[in-house]
Amino acid sequence: MLRRPFFAALAACLMLGAAPLHAQGSDGPTIFAAASLTDAMKALGEQWRSQGHPMPRFSFAASSALARQMEQGAPADIFASADEPWMDYVQQRQLIQDTTRVSPLANSLVLIAPANAPARPVTLDRQTDLAALLGPDGRIATGDPAHVPVGKYAQAALGWMGQWDALSPRLARADNVRSALLLVERGEAPLGIVYATDAAASSGVRVVATFPAESHPPVTYPFALTRRAAENTEARAFFAFITSPAAAETYRRFGFALRTP
Repeated sequence: MLRRPFFAALAACLMLGAAPLHAQGSDGPTIFAAASLTDAMKALGEQWRSQGHPMPRFSFAASSALARQMEQGAPADIFASADEPWMDYVQQRQLIQDTTRVSPLANSLVLIAPANAPARPVTLDRQTDLAALLGPDGRIATGDPAHVPVGKYAQAALGWMGQWDALSPRLARADNVRSALLLVERGEAPLGIVYATDAAASSGVRVVATFPAESHPPVTYPFALTRRAAENTEARAFFAFITSPAAAETYRRFGFALRTP
């Protein structure tokens, strides 16, 4: 669960000097967020607007794509990544305000199948033969491990199972987790590896099994204000909101776990 003193202190720090909120015009802040945060962030944006603020502008994609866009000068005020390495990437390039970086959310990695596929009991361990579940021609949909966080987690999990070498040629490598989800929804891939929150958002897939926590690095979501937003009071206020206890229930509703600092 979230510790209120930590988030309250962060919110107070970010809100300091933030009035009036519309001092820099009526435009909402621009949020670059991992695709798996789509539903939760949109809901938080609507809550923010209902409080009289301008609606934030969202750009959802793979964390890698967003980080590289920022590196090339794309005007983001807040970056919310699906893994720590891509936040490290923008931090090393001095694109974020280091002191604002916080990782409030966690997720799980799951194996999914189309909702209408036959249900089979599966335990994901080092004895499980995923190739047999795929059949002779089936592929596993997930993010491209070369750059998409969910694909990197999938590679780690399959490596832990001792099956990466056998299964890596059979990956359907998607540009982001939602694209991988869509491949399974459409029946174009009999299995997929996505986050639990994405599986929960779709009626077209079912969870076959959850990968053990020890099979991959923890799935965490670092958030940070960009250097561009240093004087943007609306961006600072929205960042304080999405990292505060007020946002916790929305994250829970969409299946995210809340981390203690």
